[in-house]
Amino acid sequence: MTPGMLAFEAMEKGISILALSDHNCGRNLPAFKSACETCGIVPVMGIEVNTIEDVHVLGLFGNLEDAMDFSSFIEFLLPDIPNRPDLFGDQLIIDENEEVSGIFQKNLIGTCGISFSDLVEEVNSRDGLVIPAHIDRYAFSVKASLGFLPDMHYSAVELIKVPTDMDTLGNTVIQGSDAHYLKEVGRRSCRVDMDEVSFEGLKEGLRAGNVKYGPGDD
Repeated sequence: MTPGMLAFEAMEKGISILALSDHNCGRNLPAFKSACETCGIVPVMGIEVNTIEDVHVLGLFGNLEDAMDFSSFIEFLLPDIPNRPDLFGDQLIIDENEEVSGIFQKNLIGTCGISFSDLVEEVNSRDGLVIPAHIDRYAFSVKASLGFLPDMHYSAVELIKVPTDMDTLGNTVIQGSDAHYLKEVGRRSCRVDMDEVSFEGLKEGLRAGNVKYGPGDD
């Protein structure tokens, strides 16, 4: 799915604030920001980083420049392993006109050269939202790779199923669709009480823990 298709699908489903978080790369964020603004959706620019421990962590930003700077940092850490289009498909970069402007050559499926703890500190130092992703999932999570949630400073933690038997250490819990296909957009979501629908509003809402869960929660 392209950034424009993602934003339009979210608009159709009544989603008012939306994040794009491609694996280990933010090259599609400029097109995503433009598409969200066209659809009347507040864009949150992110990357789902795969740490050296095989843990997925969301780094989310409200400012495109901050997100692209973070993307450059993560891309630099990626091992110099070329993508295999025959196995993983082409890693397309889409422009604001929904046209292919390039193909990212390094493989984005694997881990990058940063540890879980260093990544958490890196995103926090950039004033972003740091959210360990799907911490209760069978793979690519703190539960699967570490066995527990380390006691660090997070903006929230993401669960597939609520409630959970995992110790979330008192962190705010969210749910997200983790959509890889259009039909999955909004399959899990959450409602955050905010003074205003904005990135700063989201940050304050998560800090206050004012979250309710949307479709797909158990």
